[in-house]
Amino acid sequence: MTWIIAAPELYFLFTAAVFFTFAMISRPNAKRDYITALVLALPAVLVTLACVKLHGGFSQFYRVDLFSQIFKVLLAMGFFLIVCICLQLHGIREERHPEFYLLLSVCTLAMMVLVSSVDLLTIYVSLELSSYSLYILVALRKGNGHSLEGGIKYFLMGAAVSAIMLFGMALLYGACGETNVSAIANALSADIASPMLVIGLMLTLCGFFFKLAVFPFHFWAPGVYQGAANQVTAYIATATKAAAVALLLRFATVGAESVYLVHILVALAIASMTLGNLAAIGQKDLKRLLAYSTVAQAGYILIGILCMSESGFAAAIFYAAAYLMMNFICFVVVVKVGEQGGNVLVSGLAGLHRRSPLLAVSIMAGVFSLGGLPPTAGFTGKFLVFTAAMEKGYFYLVLIGMLNVLVSLYYYVLVVKAAYFLDPEEPLPAIELSFPTKLLLVAIVISLLVGGMYPDIFYGPALAAARALAG
Repeated sequence: MTWIIAAPELYFLFTAAVFFTFAMISRPNAKRDYITALVLALPAVLVTLACVKLHGGFSQFYRVDLFSQIFKVLLAMGFFLIVCICLQLHGIREERHPEFYLLLSVCTLAMMVLVSSVDLLTIYVSLELSSYSLYILVALRKGNGHSLEGGIKYFLMGAAVSAIMLFGMALLYGACGETNVSAIANALSADIASPMLVIGLMLTLCGFFFKLAVFPFHFWAPGVYQGAANQVTAYIATATKAAAVALLLRFATVGAESVYLVHILVALAIASMTLGNLAAIGQKDLKRLLAYSTVAQAGYILIGILCMSESGFAAAIFYAAAYLMMNFICFVVVVKVGEQGGNVLVSGLAGLHRRSPLLAVSIMAGVFSLGGLPPTAGFTGKFLVFTAAMEKGYFYLVLIGMLNVLVSLYYYVLVVKAAYFLDPEEPLPAIELSFPTKLLLVAIVISLLVGGMYPDIFYGPALAAARALAG
């Protein structure tokens, strides 16, 4: 084992140290903080990409394999994309900018540790570290009562779920005397009928469901999405979801032999898709709409996971990568349209195609991909998930999923309608975009289309990661 396999984690530790120093000894300087974050974020992606083929581990607590390395690339990309839209960080006081980037770095570091953790102790500690960073980030928004309220609710609900998860982990340890995930998987397959093992596994998964905003663990999402600064919401809606998917996939292999787990995942997938889509229909605030959309999307991802097959896991990984891009592009529009960091109503998109044709095209590509229309990556992701479910004989689940796709198209089309077919009540100025922002938007739109038309480019690595997980 060499320390080089932990290069991505060490790099983010260095990034956090830089902003910790800024927060401690220097005067507020928003431009310096942004440029420093941007300069550090791009090499972070390159470092994680360079380490993709490195494998190894630390004792039985930490495993670095292709599965964890691909999710680390997604996390580094998420960090980079969020930093890119922080040039005008209106929602947070200038003197808090170093703390903002510090918490963003620490949270990304914690999630990188999380996706490589194969022991209950390291999973719990890294999960809590990422959670507390997010609680503070949500409450950082200035001059908005919803942010503090959202932060407190997020903290209280997160603490309650954390206690449940810890109790579940204690039951797992009590049942098999092990904290290693592989050892627990062996114990579960040997004694699948043990109530203590099954209940312990279910309670442990509650913490992961909370992160992914699966029904009924989603109640924090609308308030937190609405109350947090737009850039923070974008981070919660993209990078943290990738980490949650990785964790669920890791634990799905533990309970692969349990029919109870599959039945529960089926029920949660149906409830998340249906209730998330129905609740999103009546939303006026764009961020709340995207929050309920997240609940529904979590249901689609669960379909891939509950298949407990290589193709299902690969479909879930592909969907997580596509979800990061299509959700991010929607939040770029929220950041650019929201004046002085404010929230955006769906009706506030009226006339967007005149104010900024590129933003209008971008949000159209984003919501159409979320809705699953071809030829986007969202369409291919749903196709892969549904195909994996059909292979396992879950015809009724695919049927319910397709009906939910039709329901979701209704509110996604309303967003496009506002951007293209509604006129604002009074003339609004054009939205100026910098050249890097235009380049970023064009690159992501092209990525969504390439992911839809040539899925093998992304599905190949996802399948290899799924095989590494099973191995």
